[in-house]
Amino acid sequence: MSNSSSITQFLLLAFTDTRELQLLHFWLFLGIYLAALLGNGLIITTIACDQHLHTPMYFFLCNLSLLDLGSISITVPKSMANSLWDTRVISPAGCAAQVFFVCFLFGAEFYLLTVMSYDRYIAICKPLHYGTLLGSRACVHMAAAAWATGFLNALLHTANTFSLPLCKGNALDQFFCEIPQILKLSCSGTNFREAGLLVVSFCLGFGCFVFIVVSYVQIFRAVLRIPSEQGRHKAFATCLPHLAVVSLFLSTAMFAYLKPPSISSPSLDLVVSVLYALVPPAVNPLIYSMRNQELKDALWKLMS
Repeated sequence: MSNSSSITQFLLLAFTDTRELQLLHFWLFLGIYLAALLGNGLIITTIACDQHLHTPMYFFLCNLSLLDLGSISITVPKSMANSLWDTRVISPAGCAAQVFFVCFLFGAEFYLLTVMSYDRYIAICKPLHYGTLLGSRACVHMAAAAWATGFLNALLHTANTFSLPLCKGNALDQFFCEIPQILKLSCSGTNFREAGLLVVSFCLGFGCFVFIVVSYVQIFRAVLRIPSEQGRHKAFATCLPHLAVVSLFLSTAMFAYLKPPSISSPSLDLVVSVLYALVPPAVNPLIYSMRNQELKDALWKLMS
């Protein structure tokens, strides 16, 4: 029986076999990738260089931009190279690296978004305790916990996935390596270790989701009690970008992994995977900077 160590290469899903469309795919992905690099890079540089932005909210935003840079860099360049050189091949080591970093970076991003919802909750519902509850040490610990939880989760899933015997070919129905596609190649039907890991991950993710929902229920209740319209507008403006980012992240990921099998097709799966792998990292900087005058002023000051 063959296993993952006997496979010399995996074949990723090609967007098209037409050479002109392959080059179009390359240039389109290059544009999105450069936009994500520029947007997230500017946010990181601006926050690092401006002392006025050394606050918990911008510290977490800087971490979010780092995760977005990593998540788009682990999938898009390989897909671009494959289209440019008209190939579908990825090595087992490269595939394992993609699986690990996709799980790590996307998982850590979700946990970080949960921490950021706590930051918004304290800022709006308990503003007098903001400096006490979210000191520099507490912020570092919470961000480190998000990164560490994502790392441990990815390590366990990757190690288990690539220990399975694979005997159903080496072609993946995805433009990057991910666990559900590799499990389709497994000889065994149900893997109880992976099922156990998925249950733990689901419970952890569901707990984070409930925490975010409860936090925003409390935030909206507190904002609606603010007597002045200007105060309500200012409070909403500080939390709406985060809510938009959370909604974009969860909606694309949930549709990708929880959509009914009856509407699933290779072309639809490909479009959905592009949406959750490329759109959030490229759009998040725009969402956060569009209505944030403080960030825009700091960026203009840095550039001028």
